[in-house]
Amino acid sequence: MTQMKVKEAPGEGPDGGWGWVLVAAFFACNSLIYGLMRVFGIFFVEFVQYFEESAQAISWISSIGVATQQFFSPLGAALGNAYGARVVVMAGGLLAGLGLILASQATRLFHLYLSMGVMSGLGWGLIFSPMMATVMAHFTRRRTLALGVSLSSIGLSAFAFNPLFQMLKEMYTWRGALLISGALSFNIIPCGALIRPKKPSLAAERTDSESKASQSLLQRVSSHLELSVLCERPYITYVIAASLFNAGYFVPYFHLVAHSRHVGFSEYQAAFVLSAAGATDILGRIFSGWFSDLGHFRLIHLLAVWTALTGLSILLLPVSSLTASYPALMVVSAVYGFCSGALTSLVFAVLPQIVGVSRVMGALGLFQMIESGAGLIGTPLSGFLRDITGNYVASFMMAGSCLILGSLTLGTLPHFFSCTDPPPPQRKSLEQ
Repeated sequence: MTQMKVKEAPGEGPDGGWGWVLVAAFFACNSLIYGLMRVFGIFFVEFVQYFEESAQAISWISSIGVATQQFFSPLGAALGNAYGARVVVMAGGLLAGLGLILASQATRLFHLYLSMGVMSGLGWGLIFSPMMATVMAHFTRRRTLALGVSLSSIGLSAFAFNPLFQMLKEMYTWRGALLISGALSFNIIPCGALIRPKKPSLAAERTDSESKASQSLLQRVSSHLELSVLCERPYITYVIAASLFNAGYFVPYFHLVAHSRHVGFSEYQAAFVLSAAGATDILGRIFSGWFSDLGHFRLIHLLAVWTALTGLSILLLPVSSLTASYPALMVVSAVYGFCSGALTSLVFAVLPQIVGVSRVMGALGLFQMIESGAGLIGTPLSGFLRDITGNYVASFMMAGSCLILGSLTLGTLPHFFSCTDPPPPQRKSLEQ
């Protein structure tokens, strides 16, 4: 099978130049969003003990943060379309840092829901979609590789942050560790400042002003959010599949440390299990970006394969640890990290093929908002299963099954079994 070569559209980038600076900025932003999300499992047991709450109740902290980030992604996309990505990303960095700093002063679990969950989640939502769309717009042939490199920082930071925050938690308690994570998050602000504001021509400004005058407020909001994609079957099918991915994808990162300690491994051994996944996650993202851009296979086919393998590895996590074999758990965790890293950049790289590059920022925001429901449910459901069974076996079984089901859902996309990519739909006018 060969991947169809798509002609470069007028709005697509030159595969280089300032785009690689933005890749570096996105690399840092992802470290300080998803990298920090993944180390919050380090605090899981301490939160259960300090607040004297169930695993399900504590799991809502991370789920609210992930769901808020994804739910408000359309807001970040719309504001990015309306006012430019630069100021939106900088504002998001400020909110993300303030949320984590306030979380360090929490005295009730509800305070963590509001600070780590809602406030930081809102900040993350303002950052991810505009940064992702900005990087996509600067690349054409090397888009998947650029995204793979940008997103590889998530695995790198997970590898580095888990032992680091384990040490910080022991030195300064969980409050001091969260305070430090908030200070680190402020580094997103200068990353956002690296985005160059667009300089439209006089003709473009005149056309834009005339268009705004003739459009109603509702039409302008619809245009910024790209609501037309919600009427397209390929987009809806793809969002359903991604929602299933999202329901199970984050479960190991929030519960694998607690599960490892539950079966008898030490705190540092449990932290390094997650670090193993983080290390191979880096390799998976870069390998996937490089291999995908060779064009030997369609991106959608590669995504289906990597997703199924990720689900299978999650199913094997409790099996390996029940044998009380630490090397076996490390190996399965490393396989999970590689496969989950490989699928991540593909999830976003496939989106321009479905909606077109010109609509990708708004479509990406809606995409994350819709899948946020699954992210909100997935981790608390796994916590609920742990509470009623007394272990995390059922939690990982549920998570792995969701990813495998999502991979099967991709097979229902139109032209899935074709050897070439269909042309993406073109933007329709508001009158149409």
